[in-house]
Amino acid sequence: MKRLDKSELIFKILAYVLITLFALTTLYPFIYSISMALSGIDAVEQGRVVLWPVELQFDAFGALLYGERAKSFWISYTNTLFYTFYGTAFSIILSIFAAYALAKSNLLFKRQIAFLIVFTMWFSAGLIPTYINYRELLVNNRWGIIYGFGVQAFNILLLRNYFNGISKEIEEAAIVDGANEFQVLGSIYIPMSKSALATVTLFYALNRWNGYFWNMRLVQGNEHPLQVILRGITEAARDTDVVVNYPYSLFSLAYAAIILSIIPIIVIYPYLQKYFAKGVNVGGVKE
Repeated sequence: MKRLDKSELIFKILAYVLITLFALTTLYPFIYSISMALSGIDAVEQGRVVLWPVELQFDAFGALLYGERAKSFWISYTNTLFYTFYGTAFSIILSIFAAYALAKSNLLFKRQIAFLIVFTMWFSAGLIPTYINYRELLVNNRWGIIYGFGVQAFNILLLRNYFNGISKEIEEAAIVDGANEFQVLGSIYIPMSKSALATVTLFYALNRWNGYFWNMRLVQGNEHPLQVILRGITEAARDTDVVVNYPYSLFSLAYAAIILSIIPIIVIYPYLQKYFAKGVNVGGVKE
């Protein structure tokens, strides 16, 4: 077995120590959120929760799951699932077709179209004109939010770069065998781009799941996603004039909602992580 020299040994020890400290740093907010959600009202209001739950209680979770706040919470949760599922599906389909078209060398006005897409990443009309534009385009319901925020320029370019790296000989062979454009896309490009597609899907899903500002401004209360409801709970918890007679703190309620809102992301992310590192480096290395 090869012995490590002193400098290499010191480097490895420092690397493991730093990685461990970084892991603990990222893990602490999650543990703290759980502890706040499970701690009693006095412990939370007095700031006695540091790491572990104090005066253990489950009333905050109970209020969201089956109690007095369950109806509004589950409606918003359903809205968030709707926005995430249909919005991500719509966005990824548009992005795939746009990226595939931009990857074709015979596309008319290819450079001009690519420039217009990139231009939207550099400049925008501003907040107020954008709001007026969305309002006039009737982006004021669930489907309007999905269609109005369909694609992002960065994700289209990410997929295009990956598609550009696929061997053109394979595509030409498929065309010689009689494949049309849809068959080439479905049988060659999509199967060979799983890492990039998984990465872009994750980007879109997180964006939809965390959607807050425009959902709050453009749709009605019964169509608000979970993040808007969570903001309302957090504001009520910070308002010192609000007097409640609940057996739990509103801060515990807010943290309980946070924990419940991130469960789907925690469940899905490990399955996409193996593609994520490869997907975000698309275009970084060329043969």
